[in-house]
Amino acid sequence: MSDLQQQVQAAADKLVESGAERGLQVAVYQDGVQIVDVVAGVADHETGRPVTPDTPFYNFSIGKGATAAVAHVLAERGLFGYDTPVAELWPEFARHGKERVTVRHVLSHTAGVPGVPLDTTPEDVCDWGKMVAALEDAELWWEPGTKMGYHAYTFGFIVGEIVRRVTGKPISQVLKEDVAGPLGVADELYFGMPEREHARLARLEDAPMDPSAWGEMPADLPMFKAAPMSLMPNAELGNRPDYLSADIPAGGKTSARAIARMYAALLGEVDGVRLITPERLREATAIVSSGVDEIFGMPSAWGLGFGIGRPGSSPEQTPTVFGIGGAGGSTAWADTATGTTFALTKNRLTHDFTTAELIGDLVTAAR
Repeated sequence: MSDLQQQVQAAADKLVESGAERGLQVAVYQDGVQIVDVVAGVADHETGRPVTPDTPFYNFSIGKGATAAVAHVLAERGLFGYDTPVAELWPEFARHGKERVTVRHVLSHTAGVPGVPLDTTPEDVCDWGKMVAALEDAELWWEPGTKMGYHAYTFGFIVGEIVRRVTGKPISQVLKEDVAGPLGVADELYFGMPEREHARLARLEDAPMDPSAWGEMPADLPMFKAAPMSLMPNAELGNRPDYLSADIPAGGKTSARAIARMYAALLGEVDGVRLITPERLREATAIVSSGVDEIFGMPSAWGLGFGIGRPGSSPEQTPTVFGIGGAGGSTAWADTATGTTFALTKNRLTHDFTTAELIGDLVTAAR
């Protein structure tokens, strides 16, 4: 067992023993080879079922990394370019002035379509046709490409419908056939997860929240206009059988080792599989948009589908790191400078990335 494996295992065990975490996984790849495979705690606090390396977790926005990977794989095949107008692939999207929105705008969160209707229910989110119709009817919040704001739900549905239009298949099928399957993780990396597999999932739970946290947020924050409170990520939402079964490519169900392996195959070869060329990787991970996020109000920087910078640092400090974290504190990223990929999945939903930063720091110090 390597020193790094031992350090990460000790840190994970301590987090569980302290009550800070319930169950978690950590996976690290270096140059296409897995060098850390750590699990700790329980996947289900009611039954005591332990976390194993192949336990899938619903990780909310971590899945956007897989959504972006699918888009890049299809762009690699020439099915569209980054500057292709979305409406060229999906004509109905052009309504209300959206004909100027390009694939690049969507991937960089500058499309100007960040919100879903405020009467959208969780059941609606599980209805692909309903969400697509809502996007077709959506009006721009800003001129495409002029501002950047996190497209929390809409990113997944816009990319997913582009994928469906150019392949004739749902994005979950394309993920399985063209990304997860070739990498040998089709049973650990999903958008829509078959109900027969749900018993394998970790059960999510909410960490106690400081009641003043919401009170500190300005009432006019655009986040509150981008989606109803009923769609804000929490354990109840992430444990719903319909949410777990549905194609919602704004999030995903994955083990740490599966998503870390996917990022490793973006950086280079993993057991003979490479998802994209080095040239495309450079384009996908260069900063396309940056500044203050129009929806959440914090500084951000985006490549094509990936946030730039490691959790706990800034894009200026770690410009070679790309990836995306999820509500609840899980995260996955890759570093083009070191050939390292990192993923941490967990089932106790916290409101920060403290655990990911703590264990990520151990990994980066060792590289």
